[in-house]
Amino acid sequence: MKSLIAPISSLLGGVALLLLGHGLLNTLLTLRGIAEGYSTGMVGLLMSGYFGGFLIGTWLAPSLIRRIGHIRTFSFYAALAATAVLLHVLIVNPWVWLVLRVMYGVALVTLYMVIESWLNAQVSGEKRGQVFAVYMAVNLGSLAAAQQLLGLDSPMEFTLFAVATILIGAAMMPITLTRQPQPALPDVPPTDLLQLARIAPLPLMAAGISGFCLGGFWGLAPVYAGQVGFDDAGIGLMMSVTILGGALLQWPIGLLSDRFERRSVLLWVVTLAAALPLGLALLDAGPVLLGVMFVWGGLAFSIYSIAVAQMVDHLNPDEILSGSSGLLLVNGFGAALGPVIAGGLMHLAGPVALPLFYTVSLGVLAFYAFYRPRKVIDLVTEPHGHFTPMLRTSPTVMELMPDAPESVPAEPLSEEPLDDLPPEEPPAEQRTGT
Repeated sequence: MKSLIAPISSLLGGVALLLLGHGLLNTLLTLRGIAEGYSTGMVGLLMSGYFGGFLIGTWLAPSLIRRIGHIRTFSFYAALAATAVLLHVLIVNPWVWLVLRVMYGVALVTLYMVIESWLNAQVSGEKRGQVFAVYMAVNLGSLAAAQQLLGLDSPMEFTLFAVATILIGAAMMPITLTRQPQPALPDVPPTDLLQLARIAPLPLMAAGISGFCLGGFWGLAPVYAGQVGFDDAGIGLMMSVTILGGALLQWPIGLLSDRFERRSVLLWVVTLAAALPLGLALLDAGPVLLGVMFVWGGLAFSIYSIAVAQMVDHLNPDEILSGSSGLLLVNGFGAALGPVIAGGLMHLAGPVALPLFYTVSLGVLAFYAFYRPRKVIDLVTEPHGHFTPMLRTSPTVMELMPDAPESVPAEPLSEEPLDDLPPEEPPAEQRTGT
């Protein structure tokens, strides 16, 4: 393991510092916004602005990285992100914050892309799965640990904003000091969402609703925790517990997903994740609520990972990266919409609206997962994908996945049959799946 991590330690150190600052800022802004009198609808809009910037940055980042290189791009956007953090506390205005959140989202996805493309270039094919697992563990561990920094001071003070700025700025140090050669950024294969929807409709639906639901969690869960009786330290604890559940429970769920029919596992996971929040609506702050959130986090964070694995089951190897980019895109649109809807509902109905938001959105997915096989025939007989615990970051992370090919031509998902297929093969337009 040491020989695996040593060459990429600077990259892992950079992402750990970055996500400590990022994880702290996300919860901090929610708490500060509520303390400043912002409505829950406005708080949801601010988080949607972040995810909107995330989508914009996905398109802008590659050209800049190719033009000025990885290190200078990382330094530029880390400086932009740190500046945005400080401007939040210097200009306390919700509409200014919305612009800053969009800027911050653009910066963060670019920082992700720099690190992930660099990681992918540093590892060989047989080690990609191990590096991917370590990278995701660093992601989730940093986000969970960041919540505990909330106890350092009140959200109304400058201290926590300064800590977030320091951590994001410090992420530049291991990246700029690395002696690893800067890689060339590969072309991202174009995505045909209509074709992907026909081939793998259930994974696409699951990715979108997963983003929709977890977007509401990242944006409004701190508000919910405060309204049910947690203090600032308790809010950080609830967020940490949920993220840790997402990190730890994905592994046993993944084993079930690889051993049994993936659609059935997804149906059970989504059904349980939709049912548990009904209990949350009856609970006040306390250990029982934390336990429920731990289990719910494990279930909810697993949905996107199962969707990716099931998508791999339905695609040819040369289609995996473009298909994965499609799932990321749909997941991002869901994440941008979810906080606005959840915030509006909480503004009207109070804290009970957030668990009901989880139940309704995941209940729709559960119904679709149950109903869909009655309408289509699953053409996949031997699953060739494997469950990999993951978070949504940038499209570049998909190249680290064990199931992704080493190199992929920049071609969209194709409906055309291969030239060397015999004429009696069924036409491509009959290809469909769950």
